[in-house]
Amino acid sequence: MTLSGRVRRVTDVCESSPRVPTKRPSPVLTSSIVQPYGPRLIVQPDDGLGPVREFIESAQQSLFVKQFTFTSEDLIDAVIERRQAGIDVRVMLNAARSGGDRANDETYERFTNAGITVQWASPKFYVTHEKSIVVDEKAALVATFNLCEKYFTLTRDYGVITDDPHHVAQIVEVFNADWNHVDWVPSVYEGLLWSNSNSRFHMAQFIDTATQRLDVQHPKYVDAVILDHLAAASQRGVKVHVLCGGRHGISDWDVLDTFASLRTLGRFGVKVHKQKNLRVHAKLLIVDDEKALVGSMNIDRSAFDLRRELGVEVTDPAIVGRLRSVFDQDWELSHHYQPPDPLDPSTHHEDDFPHDHELRHE
Repeated sequence: MTLSGRVRRVTDVCESSPRVPTKRPSPVLTSSIVQPYGPRLIVQPDDGLGPVREFIESAQQSLFVKQFTFTSEDLIDAVIERRQAGIDVRVMLNAARSGGDRANDETYERFTNAGITVQWASPKFYVTHEKSIVVDEKAALVATFNLCEKYFTLTRDYGVITDDPHHVAQIVEVFNADWNHVDWVPSVYEGLLWSNSNSRFHMAQFIDTATQRLDVQHPKYVDAVILDHLAAASQRGVKVHVLCGGRHGISDWDVLDTFASLRTLGRFGVKVHKQKNLRVHAKLLIVDDEKALVGSMNIDRSAFDLRRELGVEVTDPAIVGRLRSVFDQDWELSHHYQPPDPLDPSTHHEDDFPHDHELRHE
């Protein structure tokens, strides 16, 4: 089951790209939250943290937060305010990045001092990269962005709010499993992709459904299985567009695979561009202008096999339309990218964005 239904309110239709697809939902550029629930899209940095804060503030009974990195003072205050209002609040934070550095210690202490029930994410995963918020067990935010200032100002990111009862129930079920440090395996596919259970399989199947066009906006390309399915799509005549971030945020360990994968895709006829207007932190795939896949997992072996990740398949026409429109705008502002030789480090330097030592894709 995939996310579908009516968007409560949409505004301002965007001007589309010159590359006119065969089928195209009406794109929408801005979001406005006027109801606590309902399928909606949040685009960063266009929408800012306001819609996320409003979603948190809409909680009337319970608020469950699971985050890789949570440092936004505004959103920390919003969570604390919900606890002070008597709401049942539980927060699960990732303890450390794969490199060992810690970002959530101060937030953990603040929540503890505020009387919020908070704990570190399940030790069954060496990293919990999931970015989810559940309100009243009736609606859930599944995002590509962390709850940090830079992801509301400097990076291209997305968040989907779903009120699909199957989605919400499963996200709550996994929250409780991770909270209690117990194993969990999905018994049925309801449009949610989970690592380390089924995410690679369902992302590959999603790619395989493309018949006309496939758009990919991801920073990392470190998984041979997904590379194979992207190449196969191009070989069967699908127009595949890849919008990457180049070298930015890619570790020395992953840069070899990412450069080699992008070069290989180019040889299969895939159009590879590098985003110029914003840093790419999004994890987005769009198939035939009909459905999209948004989530926390990079195209990366560890994301599929070792970490806790969450993605959602979306079919709501207004949401897909806006994703399509934003992708087209980013594509028009991008340029053709010829990845450098992975074995020649002297060519790996890219200076179109200032170096950000904290932007490191997991």
